[in-house]
Amino acid sequence: METLPLPFEKALVTGAAGFIGSHLCDRLLQAGIDVVGFDNLSTGREEFLSGALGDPRFRLVRGDTQDPAALEEAMRGRQFVFHLAANADVRFGLQHPRRDLEQNTLATFNALEAARRAGVKGFAFSSTGSVYGEPAVHPTPEDAPFPVQTSLYGASKLAGEGLVQAYAEGFGMRGFVFRFVSILGERYSHGHVFDFHRKLRADPSRLEVLGNGRQRKSYLYVQDCVDAIFPALARAEGGLNTFNLGTDEACEVDDSVGWICEAMGLKPEILHTGGERGWVGDSPFILLDTSRIRALGWKPSLSIREGVLKTLRYLRDNPWLLEKR
Repeated sequence: METLPLPFEKALVTGAAGFIGSHLCDRLLQAGIDVVGFDNLSTGREEFLSGALGDPRFRLVRGDTQDPAALEEAMRGRQFVFHLAANADVRFGLQHPRRDLEQNTLATFNALEAARRAGVKGFAFSSTGSVYGEPAVHPTPEDAPFPVQTSLYGASKLAGEGLVQAYAEGFGMRGFVFRFVSILGERYSHGHVFDFHRKLRADPSRLEVLGNGRQRKSYLYVQDCVDAIFPALARAEGGLNTFNLGTDEACEVDDSVGWICEAMGLKPEILHTGGERGWVGDSPFILLDTSRIRALGWKPSLSIREGVLKTLRYLRDNPWLLEKR
């Protein structure tokens, strides 16, 4: 997809060394944007920024989103902030309840307040389809009524969305909320493809699968995810804009297991842990309505199966990710 001209020249990306953040930095630089990356490198990897670090328009600031002064200093002179830094460890939220609050909700407040104090007028927030909990409507549109929140991760992201909305209304910021499905692709370092690949490397004869394997999920290739952000920024109306980002299909977990095993040339015994959810807060069916972003000219280039296999090839070609885990 063509890279559309953006309404700013200088941006900051939190979580810049992460999976999605590093790809976004690359694409912003390709679009001629001067980029400051902000990351504490706790889960991000400097290797993901190898291309960006060689570009004179890129500067990496090692800082933490729990440090408001560092955020504000890094944002000075910026015109737009992409806030991608977060705790994305959805499965273990109940074991560390404060982590989602601090790294997702409070970090979003810190980023918004730093942006306000630094005079930044545009703010994009990476949210999640998990904010819909277990909705009654599929595909789920952006204006669907929210049910009871089923995960601390989803609840913390929904609280972050509320802060973005309030800052956009109260301080005249142009706000963007992107609700992602699970993202796949190069630099992927956690999630089901990573876990299955790691387990099968350790023991090719058996594979444990959380739940009953019939959970239906939607996934999106990372380059398609970044592609969608550009028309939203370039073509959406002012004020606050919220977009679902995903494919128009879902697959069962067992479908993905089959693709991975076939690609690895394995026929392991599949051991399901049982139940329709892999863990507390795991939604058994995620499929988002993406007609709003498609109306701006975007559509994904890869199917879920193609995204899974592309991710698997990347993991097989980069075994250092497993070693550094």
